[in-house]
Amino acid sequence: MLTRDDRTIADAREVYESVADTGIRHVGCKDVGLPPDELGALLDDMRARGHTSYLEVVSETEEATLQSARVAVELGPDCLIGGTLIEPVQEIIAGTGMRFFPYIGQVVGHPCLLRGEIDAIAEDARRAEELGVDGINLLAYRYDRDVDALVEAVVAATSLPVIAAGSVDSQERIKALGDRGVWGFTIGTAALDGKLVPGAPLEEQLTYILRAANGVRT
Repeated sequence: MLTRDDRTIADAREVYESVADTGIRHVGCKDVGLPPDELGALLDDMRARGHTSYLEVVSETEEATLQSARVAVELGPDCLIGGTLIEPVQEIIAGTGMRFFPYIGQVVGHPCLLRGEIDAIAEDARRAEELGVDGINLLAYRYDRDVDALVEAVVAATSLPVIAAGSVDSQERIKALGDRGVWGFTIGTAALDGKLVPGAPLEEQLTYILRAANGVRT
């Protein structure tokens, strides 16, 4: 994710260009941080490079979330992830071919945090699947209780792919998610700030992340 602290970074296009050939296949940004025309140009860059593109909705109000969905229809990312509204967003994006992975559970604040009981969050995943979404966007490491138990419960509750979003900042966390059947994860601030390989440039951070995601211990 070309994001820091749940906002798309100002120089996202330049940063993307610098790492587009590192072997990454999935690239995303948030619905806040850049105006729509600049987000559109960034998504155009991703399409030109053949990368799967993601726009993550972190807006805090219902109206802002719906507006972000409308913008997504205009910009055309491959996947719309995040946001806590399901049926109204489905109505907006119907017919676009865009895949939709909403948040589940009680999402609060910005950067987004996840709250609620594990059983209730798992039930949200089941309900989302019944409503016909394409996957689940789970704020696993933004949860204030037992993250491993949460991930296990959500993965068991749905047959849909689960993306773990937010605060994935170590090889240990990447491995824990993979061991529990998570389909994918987003990572932004930790890579941009060089947390995984101290002092190394972003290209090396991404190589490290890809190796960790493939189960290669480093």
